[in-house]
Amino acid sequence: MSVASNLKPYLEQKAALIEAELLESLPGIWNIPDELRESMMYSLMAGGKRLRPILVLATVEALKGSTESALPVACAVEMIHTYSLIHDDLPAMDNDDYRRGKLTNHKVYGEAMAILAGDALLTHAFYSIVQSYRAYDVPAEQIVEIIEDLSKLSGAPGMVGGQAADMLGEQGITGLEQLEYIHLHKTSDLIVFSLKAGGHLAGATPKQLQALEKFGQHIGLAFQIQDDILDLVGDEQKLGKPVKSDEKQQKVTYPYFVGIEASQEKVAELTEQGKQAIMNAGFPYPDRLLELADYLTQRDH
Repeated sequence: MSVASNLKPYLEQKAALIEAELLESLPGIWNIPDELRESMMYSLMAGGKRLRPILVLATVEALKGSTESALPVACAVEMIHTYSLIHDDLPAMDNDDYRRGKLTNHKVYGEAMAILAGDALLTHAFYSIVQSYRAYDVPAEQIVEIIEDLSKLSGAPGMVGGQAADMLGEQGITGLEQLEYIHLHKTSDLIVFSLKAGGHLAGATPKQLQALEKFGQHIGLAFQIQDDILDLVGDEQKLGKPVKSDEKQQKVTYPYFVGIEASQEKVAELTEQGKQAIMNAGFPYPDRLLELADYLTQRDH
């Protein structure tokens, strides 16, 4: 049985749990302009694999923690991810018309509302994290650690910095080191956050948090290289977006520097190094995290 087949029931169950929580995450009693609320929920509920929030829950499970109290934090990372996609798709950024097989936010609601929906999801993520304290009595010290991590890993030294470097790189990336910087920050940092947030919620030791960070950096980089590979050889129907878009936009990718085969070898090497970090850190139940690592880096969409 393939990794994907083995994990499918788990992924479906967790995704359904997260989506039910996301549906209720924007309080109905709040007086929000209808179009803003619709625009936010359009992208937030547009599907996707929900991999980052699932990583929060899987890490909590690896440490025998409470997944229920982790749900608001899991939702928060999905809000951050969704806001970044809304903004990435804008004409000033990647200028994409489709995301997950549906029209991008700005194509439905206009550029101004898409920007505002992204802004609103970004700020709402921090409200959501605090609900783990309000509703489930997660200690305030853990919430502070999580908020500090999210501020850094999704901000200028993290995901936003990676996106900025990606845009600047369109003027000419000259080496693999520059490309890895983009991938590590634009993609890996939010995965690192998801894992460390789960670790904080479940009382991970400093050694375990360090292992989660290494695991996230390696798996995140492998995940993005796999994305680069799929953009060249993937199935457009499965991906839900056009293939060869990087090539058309003349974007430099990992396969551009080292070729498809060497890129695939790098994905396997990074995955193994990431898994070793988890196996050496004394997690009570590490198996699900290890399976997810294989799933993320062996996927075909």
